Amino acid sequence: MTSDLVPEADESPVVAPPEAPATRMGATYFLGRFVLTPTARLVYRPHIEGRGNVPKTGPVIFASNHLSFIDSIAIPVAAPRPVHFLAKADYFEGTGFKGWASREFFTAIGAIPVRRGAGQAALDALDQQRVLLDQGKAVALYPEGTRSLDGRLYKGRTGVAFLALQTGAPVVPVGLIGTDDVMPVGAKRPSRQHRATVRFGEPLDLAHHGPASSGKARRLATDDIMSAIHALSGQELANAYNEAPAQNPIERIKQVLPHERR
Repeated sequence: MTSDLVPEADESPVVAPPEAPATRMGATYFLGRFVLTPTARLVYRPHIEGRGNVPKTGPVIFASNHLSFIDSIAIPVAAPRPVHFLAKADYFEGTGFKGWASREFFTAIGAIPVRRGAGQAALDALDQQRVLLDQGKAVALYPEGTRSLDGRLYKGRTGVAFLALQTGAPVVPVGLIGTDDVMPVGAKRPSRQHRATVRFGEPLDLAHHGPASSGKARRLATDDIMSAIHALSGQELANAYNEAPAQNPIERIKQVLPHERR
């Protein structure tokens, strides 16, 4: 099992077929919501702060820092309402008992499968999340794009702001602390020796920055989101994008030239 539930920053996701949306998750999801979630709270005893900041109804985007594989489990476990997020389609396509168990687990915690691809695929993934928001649901995203392996908070990409400005959904910033201790890189299961903290901040209304079509509005809205996450997590700021090392001269040039990290 890989360490990230969401696609890597340099690999854009392709949305899975129509049968994937949360509206069709059925009994497995509701079993996870009402059995798995309270059990995880009881066993791992996370510190949860600011639950009252989360709107009880209507669309909402949780924008969080990203430290561990377990982050996409910690947020649904701590949130006072169901939360959906994108996960690699590999977790849903295995065979045998192990494949069945993986598929049932990720469905139970609200994951929606996507496949990796390139180009337009990243926007297609945002379209999938917009459908969920249009249905009045909550989605969770990581503006950094992928996990921080050194514990610092990296600059946010503009996809989350684009989605918020396009849909009008409020953004609830989330600060995760200690999830990398509960499940560090290479660990096969969460540790009970450490307790993570999940902090929900006050909802952000980003509409005043302008329309989603404006690059300046997306950048300013993203900076607001990252500032709120930083206030909650207290991480050291990296002041850089969390990007994989360039593999060739062309990629190095692309990283140096100004461009919008979606």
